[in-house]
Amino acid sequence: MVLRVAFASTDRTRVNQHFGAAEGFAVYEVTPDKATLVGVAEFDEEAMDGNEDKLAAKVDFLAGCAAVYVMAIGASAIKKLMAVGIQPIRVNEVDAIDELLVEISTAMREGGVTWIDRAIAVQEKAKSEDRFSTMEEEGWEG
Repeated sequence: MVLRVAFASTDRTRVNQHFGAAEGFAVYEVTPDKATLVGVAEFDEEAMDGNEDKLAAKVDFLAGCAAVYVMAIGASAIKKLMAVGIQPIRVNEVDAIDELLVEISTAMREGGVTWIDRAIAVQEKAKSEDRFSTMEEEGWEG
């Protein structure tokens, strides 16, 4: 079980960016035991000024993520992210990415965090549907 999670960050140590104005994202694959940095995106400032397309580029980059941690986010960005199954999460600038990763891993083991439980359920449902279509393709009648 692996969740892909992004953090709006300029320094890759703290969540310190507004989603729309984010100059960069750090993307991690998180398991119940560890987190691994798997991607980093950097966006040009001139690509952001009053440019609505800036959201589309960021949402596209985050495809496959279960969540994105941000300092702030606007309503249109929330709608775009939710439409593709990405949960936006607002946190304070003092929140260290390492600590958030530990919290996510712990919640994956113990449950009780709604967006994490939902993301895991979606993954497990997709996995079981894949298994059944494979069985059907192989002709699984007794």
